[in-house]
Amino acid sequence: MKIAYQTDIGHLRKENQDRVAKFAAPDGTLLVVVADGIGGSRSGDVAAQMTVDHLGRQFKAASPNSSLEAIRWFAREVQLINDEILKKSKENPKYQGMGTTLVASIIFKNAMVVANIGDSRGYVLHDGLLTQVTIDHSLVNELVKHGDITEEEAQNYPQSNIITRAIGASADARIEVNRFEISAGDQVLLCSDGLSKMITREQLMEVLKSELPVADKCSRLVKMANEAGGPDNITVLIGLAENQEG
Repeated sequence: MKIAYQTDIGHLRKENQDRVAKFAAPDGTLLVVVADGIGGSRSGDVAAQMTVDHLGRQFKAASPNSSLEAIRWFAREVQLINDEILKKSKENPKYQGMGTTLVASIIFKNAMVVANIGDSRGYVLHDGLLTQVTIDHSLVNELVKHGDITEEEAQNYPQSNIITRAIGASADARIEVNRFEISAGDQVLLCSDGLSKMITREQLMEVLKSELPVADKCSRLVKMANEAGGPDNITVLIGLAENQEG
């Protein structure tokens, strides 16, 4: 899997509270992580960095050997970092209310496991079809699911920044975890909402299907989100599944 990523402060934020990273196990298994800190000035960046550091450290110490192990690993490790963040926020008023969203994937040779909490997203491009493989934990998505607003109305809904789950928000960090098969030519996209709220699905597909190298695709998407206004931090990670010959 060829991986590239980029993060950008955007046009309106005073600091970048997004975090993104890639970690490799000795057997070639990969962990990729995007965390979007929440809590404004209340150290959302600290929560995001703690989450990335914890997952990376635990992955390098003992990476899962199978998809089933990866599912259990995510559930356990996200709960552990959730406990750490809650403890830190209680010990120091400076950190009170901090938290982070998360989208992450453990990528094996022919399969990947994707975990998310909050509204950072994961997509897979397979056979020319782009599929969102995560579920937004947000007020807007709840309204869409219950038929109160349409998906079109959700695009410009005034309370689109309200999320219903996050790491550090409660004692129970309920993540979504799913497994997907991957084959040569498939592309994986992980991103913070600073990208997904500014770029349409059609625009995402156009960039992913282009002949650009993966690093240039990341740069192109960040530029497009900024050109659309860039009101939030923007983070994008793209992985291209290659054949054994690379």
